[in-house]
Amino acid sequence: MVPPLDKEIGIDSYYTDGQGCGGSIKSKPDDFVVSEIISDAIHKSIKEEGEYAVYSLSKRGVDTAHCIYDVYRRCRVRLKALGLKDSKAYTTQYVCATSKRANVTELHTDRYDLVLLGYVKRPLTKKAMIGNHFVVTIKDLQNPPDKSTNYDMVPNHYGYQRFGSRRPFTHLIGRAILHGDYNSAIHLILYEESIHDTPQATDTRRRLADATTHTERLSILPNSMDIERTVLKSLHESNHDHRTAIASLPLYLRRLYVQAYQSYIFNLTLSTAISEGYNIQGPTSGDVCFDVHGKLGKYDEYSSQMLAIPTVGYAYYKKTRFHSILSDIMSREGIAPKDFYIKQMQELSLEGGFRQATISCKDYAIHDEQVSFTLSRGSFATMILREIIKPTDPIRAGF
Repeated sequence: MVPPLDKEIGIDSYYTDGQGCGGSIKSKPDDFVVSEIISDAIHKSIKEEGEYAVYSLSKRGVDTAHCIYDVYRRCRVRLKALGLKDSKAYTTQYVCATSKRANVTELHTDRYDLVLLGYVKRPLTKKAMIGNHFVVTIKDLQNPPDKSTNYDMVPNHYGYQRFGSRRPFTHLIGRAILHGDYNSAIHLILYEESIHDTPQATDTRRRLADATTHTERLSILPNSMDIERTVLKSLHESNHDHRTAIASLPLYLRRLYVQAYQSYIFNLTLSTAISEGYNIQGPTSGDVCFDVHGKLGKYDEYSSQMLAIPTVGYAYYKKTRFHSILSDIMSREGIAPKDFYIKQMQELSLEGGFRQATISCKDYAIHDEQVSFTLSRGSFATMILREIIKPTDPIRAGF
């Protein structure tokens, strides 16, 4: 049976057979090791001299966004990551300076290490990263992990962390922003309770809702709730202007809210297609596909291709066999593609595009309680691990 949390983020089934091995992940950061992979061409383009600095960022127990902000706070160097990495892991990734003035060669803190690799002529983009390699330790196994199951071609759902595991509201905040309902967005950020959250966090939000003054509210919040602090401060300074409070949040976070809602609609689309018997394993005539280089195009029976499913946006492409599913979902959600052009916050607008229907999972291996595999860019390791473990409670299992 699929856990309630999965259904909250638009996933309603498992794709593989078997009972799963049980157990838990992320007991400590070193139990979940992620190494970013860039293309050979990009590797060769990194030279000892050049315009834009490229760094290796190794971190433990902190997310990518907070690392990048801390580097800017300490060194006044703005960095851009090729991909966002989880905080509950030990990760190594590439980051690139956004200007030519970066003069930092290395920076070491108790949570991350930044080391200069070289320089490139132009800032790296997300396309430079082609995948990630994972080495995951599963603790408290109930059964041995299945060595015979092929996890290649598992549905390419967006994973738990896209939506907030303990508080899976990120997409709901995005939907509120899309509708211009900033009052609801603020309520979700500050006060909405989750059955998956810790008792301490739930108690904090209840006390926050009962507080009567700005000073009292700030005194209730722990330092870890930095988003809530930013919103409260802006509400106080703007005479409770909810739109201004949302706009006070970092751009990457506001974009993440809307992207999470787009991701939720994709998950619903993929789940519905599977339940209605659509073939998602292979493309057919008329489908939009990715080729082996990640290039988008029409189906070609003589080429090696992966099926692509539309992601909704203001330039949403209707001419696919998934349009009827997406149309029904958008109708239930009370939205239209044009709503993703957000007039009041145009910087959050999403054009839409395509996402691979299934995960390309390579190099799958098992050694005792450790599993390892390589995924292409944009796919979530937790979607492979949920098939391997089949947790009854993803939060308790470390997801």
